[in-house]
Amino acid sequence: MIIKTIDSESGTVRLPLVISFLDSGVARVTMDEEKRQKGEIELRHGSPARKERYNGVQDWVIVGGLTLDKDVVKHATDRHETIVSYGPKKNFQAIIKHAPFSIDFRRDDETQIMFNSKGWLSMEHWRPKVDKEQKEGEQQGEESASPESTEDESTWWEESFGGNTDSKPKGPESVGLDITFPGYEHVYGIPEHAGPLSLRQTRGASGQYDQPYRLYNSDVFEYEMDTPMTLYGAIPLMQAHRKDSTVGVFWLNAAETWIDIVKTKTSSNPLSLGIGGTTDTQTHWFSESGLLDVFVFLGPTPKDIIQGYSELTGYSQLPQHFALGYHQCRWNYVTDEDVKDVDRKFDKNKVPYDVIWLDIEYTEGKKYFTWDKDNFPDPLGMQKQLDSHGRKLVIIVDPHIKNEGNYPVVDALKSQNLGIKNKENNIFEGWCWPGSSYWIDAFNPAGLAWWKSLFTYSNFPGTTSNTFLWNDMNEPSVFNGPETTMPKDNLHFDNWEHRDVHNVNGLTFVNATYEALLAREDPKHARRPFVLTRSFYAGSQRQGAMWTGDNLASWDHLEASIPMLLNQNIAGFSFSGADVGGFFGNPSKELQTRWYQTGAFYPFFRAHAHIDSRRREPYLEASGYVEPITQALRLRYSLLPAWYTSFYTAHTTGEPVMRPMWYVHPSDEAGFAIDDQFYVGDTGLLVKPVLKEGITSVDIYLPPITTAPYYDYFTFETYTGSGKTVKLDAPLEGHTPVLMQGGHILCRKDRPRKSSALMKLDPYTIVVALNNEGRAEGELYIDDGESFEYQKGAFIHRRLRFLSSPSSSSASADRENNLSLVSDDLNTAPTKQTTAFAKTMKDVRVEKIVIIGVPKEWEGIKEVKVIEESEKERRAGFMWKGGEKGKVAWAVVRDPGLRVGRGWRIEF
Repeated sequence: MIIKTIDSESGTVRLPLVISFLDSGVARVTMDEEKRQKGEIELRHGSPARKERYNGVQDWVIVGGLTLDKDVVKHATDRHETIVSYGPKKNFQAIIKHAPFSIDFRRDDETQIMFNSKGWLSMEHWRPKVDKEQKEGEQQGEESASPESTEDESTWWEESFGGNTDSKPKGPESVGLDITFPGYEHVYGIPEHAGPLSLRQTRGASGQYDQPYRLYNSDVFEYEMDTPMTLYGAIPLMQAHRKDSTVGVFWLNAAETWIDIVKTKTSSNPLSLGIGGTTDTQTHWFSESGLLDVFVFLGPTPKDIIQGYSELTGYSQLPQHFALGYHQCRWNYVTDEDVKDVDRKFDKNKVPYDVIWLDIEYTEGKKYFTWDKDNFPDPLGMQKQLDSHGRKLVIIVDPHIKNEGNYPVVDALKSQNLGIKNKENNIFEGWCWPGSSYWIDAFNPAGLAWWKSLFTYSNFPGTTSNTFLWNDMNEPSVFNGPETTMPKDNLHFDNWEHRDVHNVNGLTFVNATYEALLAREDPKHARRPFVLTRSFYAGSQRQGAMWTGDNLASWDHLEASIPMLLNQNIAGFSFSGADVGGFFGNPSKELQTRWYQTGAFYPFFRAHAHIDSRRREPYLEASGYVEPITQALRLRYSLLPAWYTSFYTAHTTGEPVMRPMWYVHPSDEAGFAIDDQFYVGDTGLLVKPVLKEGITSVDIYLPPITTAPYYDYFTFETYTGSGKTVKLDAPLEGHTPVLMQGGHILCRKDRPRKSSALMKLDPYTIVVALNNEGRAEGELYIDDGESFEYQKGAFIHRRLRFLSSPSSSSASADRENNLSLVSDDLNTAPTKQTTAFAKTMKDVRVEKIVIIGVPKEWEGIKEVKVIEESEKERRAGFMWKGGEKGKVAWAVVRDPGLRVGRGWRIEF
């Protein structure tokens, strides 16, 4: 229990405190307010709102990881402090000081995170509003400040904005805490903001921000660059990093939240003038309402942080395979014939794509669950054409329901009392795309059940099993609301105020849609839903993909997309992208081309455009531009096996698909602030997109690595990591600059197809990039790409290793370790479903193996030995290619005929 002293007259406030230590090594600190907890307060205006602080966000966000550590060691406690040792190795400590309250979290006897070291812990306690006497000459409604206080109380009890008055029936109830990361200069995360990867200070220092980072999900029109202003989603996870050490905190609160960041330099020697000192990052978190609930991660690696966080909030969804292909969208394709014509022209121009999207104009008068009968008279015929090439349709369904007579959906919403309420406890009416609208309350279990029923094929005719969903405007966007969103004193299920749940609202709506897509299928043949959301919170990664909202067709928005997506990825939400080409405006031909070359390396790859913009389908671009765009799309499709394997890693470990330099090289301080290049999963691919106008080369930073060179992915030119930048040519008609780090193996498919579905049984090419020791390693994951059968073992998961003996003298001792490429099974618990799936893939083979960085001694080799499970030993053709002009020698094993699901070894 924390005792808050107010003053000598008002006494104290009791704040229940719980400090938990979890099996995973994560600590949790939770603080509530006893008087509100017990309902011993009075609400103003006769409000029916709940009296407690909101304690339900955990129910939507936390899905595991809460098992308590039963082996914590509590050291001797005196009246000044309590010391607890915890964590898997018991090398974590919480030093809890009693008065004044603070906690130092230590790892290996060194303080990593400090709570309340500044004394800014705050929980605004409930107190009755005292109306002050009106003084002579003072107008009605004015309040005079009490003589004892100079605080401005004008917004404590109500606040007006945009014609709406927030009644604040519970009075002020904010919570705040200072959290310091001693010795850490860089902090990352807390998306979504359009700013750099390494977060800026917020107190007006030179080149920094003068406002705190804000988390308050909002519909932001043409959002600004390099600002802490709020955007569409919120993940209150912050990671701090210094050389070889990462720690983090997760602030579990769904109300409007602000984070101040200040960095202070301390010198180890007062005469050193700052040289050789350390930097502390001091943060101040405060939310408008709710509990104080903070999880602490002590690392020490970036992987440790994201795994601990993912265990709590869930791992990224494993998408259907098609969802990793290219998505073609605009507001709007105007008829079903328009859709079919676009589909045909993609094929005619040999441009691959997987999904075409319909914005709101497909509906009858912007009423969801309907089709415009004049413009979309045959949605099933439209989808039949898409199905013929394995393509899918995505349609938009938003949370606002049009308020119009003879519309069964809104009639049911009203009659069953399933809408969000206003502060008077009547259904809330606002304005959005359809005009007058009501909003589904997805917190309501009855509302969830009803929403699921709307997506059945009988209730939504014209949809099929290949129709998927796009949830937009789910912040929620309310055109005539304060800050274009919902009044904070609106009421949700169980009478929780909207202010308490605002940032998690979008998650609940996507959850309802995700569950609806599951419910429409026979459980025996369930397929993974695909849902795209604009609004998100911690945990949304379990349900689908997100995009960065309504960006602009400008170079600065292209450039900003990389740090924005990197912050999404390290915050556990890998399935993320930005609208290729920019939503608003018309990109130049150069910008359009560069954006496709960049977008081909977004985890979620979709082009989208505003209704007033020109048509931008790739095949419409002029000669000289359509070719590099098509080339970028084909590169994406060739690498789909590597992308899918990377998503499986994210799904099972939480590790990001798109990885910043500091994540991959945590010792290299020169890379900690780099946010214009990134790695793709564990593939070793290092991508440096062209993000500025008129540029035909890029400077890519290579960390000081002596064990492995970098190879140009397309030409095999070799570069050495020296902690400096190297220049790579990047002509517009060429490829995005991509290097592959030695020591990695990836798999791809080289045959161009119209869609990913048509690639399913195509053969694989294995690319081996050797390090300086002649070794490399990678993985390949395959399943049916659509169902949940992989959870029962229906998958192929292989580890690929290129092994070489350290010296020729030991070569005969172990043939497997003597210049051999080996495929091992990573499925340690095969089931009957494993066997059944393997049969469906029995004819899928490896058609080519490319090995980069081979020795000159291989020049005379003409064939290699192939040893495969259940097959006779055989030979395969081998071709050596010498390097020239800075390019390394490489070799090809031609058509080894290996089955991708079997164990095998190739000896050189």
